[in-house]
Amino acid sequence: MKIDSPSSRWVVSLGSGASVHLRLFCFPYAGGGASTYRKWPGAALRQIHLCAVQLPGRENRLGDPPFTQVSQLVNVLREELQPYFGLPFAFFGHSMGALIAFELARKLRRSRGPMPVRLFLSGRRAPHLPPPRPPIHHLPDAEFRQEVRLLQGTPEEVLSNEELMQIVLPVLRADFAVCETYVYSAEEPLDVPLSVFGSNNDPEVNRSELEAWRSQTTRAMSLRIFDGNHFFLHPMRSALTDAIAHDISQSN
Repeated sequence: MKIDSPSSRWVVSLGSGASVHLRLFCFPYAGGGASTYRKWPGAALRQIHLCAVQLPGRENRLGDPPFTQVSQLVNVLREELQPYFGLPFAFFGHSMGALIAFELARKLRRSRGPMPVRLFLSGRRAPHLPPPRPPIHHLPDAEFRQEVRLLQGTPEEVLSNEELMQIVLPVLRADFAVCETYVYSAEEPLDVPLSVFGSNNDPEVNRSELEAWRSQTTRAMSLRIFDGNHFFLHPMRSALTDAIAHDISQSN
């Protein structure tokens, strides 16, 4: 079907406007923005309206204060994304984005809203597991920057650029606070199938932590392991989008 897309500063539409049958909302990792997904449109996702979620504090929303708590963020996202729910939809999130996708789905269920047909959860341990390390979002800038460097997700040319880091650090710190202040609240598993993605060389999350997502659904869960580190979604983009397209076809 041909669609007329809503307009929102929260969503960057990356689709071609061609006939589509589903919207895929993509949530970024800590420090990331909608541009994370700019190379995703292609043959595998040609019948999917790709909606990259632009969180406050980055890229074209640089002047908007970022959120520091996931509960407040999903409350706003539920309202902002509501106009897009006229089509069937799914959520994809990597790392912090996976946590946002999961909690937004639970928020929609509590409010008796429309539900995603599938959750794609990438590079994130299951939410009921304890955090793997002490929080870092409150550290002084120099120490925080060093911890971020160890995660190998921010280019060195950014970390070593003082002027740029003055812009990037507040967003990174806020995003880490979103993840590190999160407290899991037990609820019934979602009646939504899960596709979980990870990598074979991720220092942040291991296979058993990915497998643990099985307890969060009453439906099927698939797990795929790709080559790479925590940010495997970039070099493995083609294989990842192929997997997403395949699983969406199984949800219809």
